[in-house]
Amino acid sequence: MTIQHLQGLIAAPFTPMDENGQLNVSLIPSYYQFLKANKVTGAFICGSTGEGVSLTNTEKKEVAQAWADCTRGDNDFKVMMFLGGTSVADCKDLAAFSQQIGLYAISFTAPFYFKPANVEVLATICAEIAAVAPDMPFYYYHIPVLTGVGFAMYDLLQAIDGKIPNFAGVKYTHEDFMDFLSCIHFKEGKYDMLWGRDENMLSALVLGTKGAVGSTFNYAAPLYYDMITAFENNDLKKAQLLQQQSIDMIRLLGKYGGIATGKAYLKLVGVDCGEFRLPVKNMSAAQFESFKQDVAAVGFDNFKSKAAH
Repeated sequence: MTIQHLQGLIAAPFTPMDENGQLNVSLIPSYYQFLKANKVTGAFICGSTGEGVSLTNTEKKEVAQAWADCTRGDNDFKVMMFLGGTSVADCKDLAAFSQQIGLYAISFTAPFYFKPANVEVLATICAEIAAVAPDMPFYYYHIPVLTGVGFAMYDLLQAIDGKIPNFAGVKYTHEDFMDFLSCIHFKEGKYDMLWGRDENMLSALVLGTKGAVGSTFNYAAPLYYDMITAFENNDLKKAQLLQQQSIDMIRLLGKYGGIATGKAYLKLVGVDCGEFRLPVKNMSAAQFESFKQDVAAVGFDNFKSKAAH
């Protein structure tokens, strides 16, 4: 398989829910059009932002099918399915389904309850799952802050290289720039390294990343494209100021309780995906009013994603 190196912003979409916390996949076609209108080049579905760990396998298939149906024929928009981590059997089932319905790629993260003892065990698991969908690019999703599995990805590439024909690269959500750069340079840039930390994306651009996967691309894609343009034009001062705006925006996620704040941001750009499921806490109505004031103060209207026409 020829490994394609993806470029641009790939959003990690929120999974739409109704007022009862059930899936609302009818929103997905308009969500896709909204992302396209903001020049987003793909969707990493059912990941951390998409509450994949809070969905049943049946629900994940329903979400995947909805994205497959509305993006079919759009080769410029890549849908990547996050399989999960704790049950290898479930991951294999989802991998086969993802290939069957024609998604672009699959992704898997380390088991985070019974953790792999070493990088060789992790490589073996990746090989087993990737083999189920041999025609699809397979990405490892490195997010040690949530999995507690912190092997260097340079070591994983060494353990995997030449053994998994459809291994495409890594979605890298961690701050180890030394490891990330070593992965970019591994075998003269053989693997696709997608950056996953929106708040320090400028640092990753310096190291050579061309593609990124992020939750804030859902509602602030213009900010990041402006930052990429400034960087490419060697206007580092402007790029730094834009990264600071990103940081100011992301700080509000922490202030208002974490990942669920992203759905509140999304509401402000006209896409209502409901609330997060337990165990994630959602903000109250009063907090939402306060949040809107804070959002205005960071200049969100100047760089937010625009509604699709």
